[in-house]
Amino acid sequence: MNHSFTVYEQQIRKQLIGWEKELLKPPGMLEKTSRALQTRINQTIPEKVHTAITAAVKGIVQTALFSLDYIPKSEPLQGMTLASRDHKAEELIGFYKKLAAAEGAGTGAGGIFLGLADFPILIGIKMKFLFELAHIYGHSTLDYRERLYILHVFQVAFSSQNKKPELYRAVVNWPQTVKTLPPEDSYAQHIDWRQLQQEYRDTIDFRKMLQLVPGIGAVVGAWANYGLLEELGQAGMNCYRRRWLDEAEEKNKLT
Repeated sequence: MNHSFTVYEQQIRKQLIGWEKELLKPPGMLEKTSRALQTRINQTIPEKVHTAITAAVKGIVQTALFSLDYIPKSEPLQGMTLASRDHKAEELIGFYKKLAAAEGAGTGAGGIFLGLADFPILIGIKMKFLFELAHIYGHSTLDYRERLYILHVFQVAFSSQNKKPELYRAVVNWPQTVKTLPPEDSYAQHIDWRQLQQEYRDTIDFRKMLQLVPGIGAVVGAWANYGLLEELGQAGMNCYRRRWLDEAEEKNKLT
C-alpha cells in the first residue's frame, strides 16, 4: 500500500534537515582548541591507563550489545504511525533523563570513587535506553545488526564533529552499511575500541570531571547525566525518525 505522508511526517522531515545541518557542521574554534588540549592530555596519560579504560568500555559495551540482559521483554511495536512512536519515545526519554539524573546525583555525592563508578553505570543506562527506543520504532534487538545500529547511534551522539559525518552516513545509509557488517561471531575484531572510548570520554569529559569536585558533585552529577541523556535521546529519536521516513519513502517507490 502506498504511504501518503501526513502533515506531521512532513514537518518532521523538515525538522530533521535543520538537526542534520547542526549535527554535521564543521568544528568551531572552541572545539578545535578543546580537542587539541584533550589530545595533549591523552598523550600524557600512561599507556596502561588507556589500556585499562579501553578494556572497561569494551567490556561494558560488549555486554550491553551482545547479552540478553538489555533486550526488552516487549516485542517491537508494529503498525503504529510515526507520531505515535514519537510520543512513546518522548515519554521514554523523560523517564531515562530522570533515572540518569538520580544516579548521577547519588554517585556525585559520594566523592571521587563513586563518581568514577558512575562512568560504567551511565553507559549501561544509555544502552538500555537505546534498546527500548529501537523497539518503539519497530526494530528487533534480537538481530545483532540492530544492536550494531545502536552502537552507531551511540557514537553519533558522543563523538567529535570530525567523526560525526562518517558515522551519520553509516546510519543514514543503513541498508548499504548492513552489507559491510562482519559476521556476528567476529564483529568485535572490527570495532576500534580505543577510538570509541576516547571519543566518548572526550565528549563528556568536562561535565563528568566537574562531578568529582567536592561539594558540588551531586548537583553537577544530576545536571551532567540529565543533559547527556537528553543529547542521546535527541540523536536516537532523530536517527530512528529518519530511518522510518526513508523506509516509508522506499516502500512508495516499490508500489
